[in-house]
Amino acid sequence: MTLPSSTLAAAADAVLDSRVAARHFNRPPLAITVSCLFLLVLAVVLALPFWITHYDPLAGDVSVGLQAPSTTHWFGTDRLGRDVFARVVYGARYSLLIGLSGMLISLVIGTLLGLVAGMKNRWLDEVASRLFDVLSAFPSVLLALLVIALIGPGLMNVAVAIGIAGIPKFGRLVRSQTLLVREADYVRHAVLYGRSRLQTFVTHLLPNVLMAIPIVATIDIGSSIMAVSGLSFLGLGPQPPTPEWGVMLAEGRDVLRVAWWPSVFPGLAITLTVISFTVLGSYCQRRFEGRQPA
Repeated sequence: MTLPSSTLAAAADAVLDSRVAARHFNRPPLAITVSCLFLLVLAVVLALPFWITHYDPLAGDVSVGLQAPSTTHWFGTDRLGRDVFARVVYGARYSLLIGLSGMLISLVIGTLLGLVAGMKNRWLDEVASRLFDVLSAFPSVLLALLVIALIGPGLMNVAVAIGIAGIPKFGRLVRSQTLLVREADYVRHAVLYGRSRLQTFVTHLLPNVLMAIPIVATIDIGSSIMAVSGLSFLGLGPQPPTPEWGVMLAEGRDVLRVAWWPSVFPGLAITLTVISFTVLGSYCQRRFEGRQPA
């Protein structure tokens, strides 16, 4: 018995379509490639700033203040004669490390509270859930402002403030994942086969619950960097003359009418960094959820 040629053609087309779709799914979009390249360059800048520029980000010469971008000063100079390119390069350390520290504080505390809330303890679940509700009642930036008002401005204080503001995001995610995974069949079977609660938790529950954390963390780094820059712009983060991107924006604001470069280049650094982390995190989230990227 032979199949009709139309059936064979349809089957062949279906196979080709599935292969094309799989190839398209496995190939990262251009935006992902560009974002990864930018973050790779940023990692080099973070690790080896002295290889990229020989200018001291704190040393100034008012006689060359507010010079436009040139071959000598690629991003120009600010009003104190400091090289803007050097300050942007060294500023990556402050913006990224403070943002990363804030994200890690949110991740660790939120994950622990989420795990506690998701286990079979109604009282602890109620306490943790109410804490998430209270923290979520305030916009994250406003909550960070309140924390800084209590503990004062500074490098680590900004990281702590951002970390506290981001706790509900990780806490609620881990709590919902814990509630979902603990009712899965393989977890129930592990208990029935005599596994202890600790063995079941470490072997089955924890790996599946924490699987989505890196994706959310990647997106949250961008939000944390934005918050760091915003708080520094308001004068609540690192203080001048620290070459932090938000501080540079605030300093360049006063001379924006006569010189655009002291503000535009740190602003571009913030924008591109936040977009790169967000695009990469969103792509990883689509892959994790099994959806084809647009």
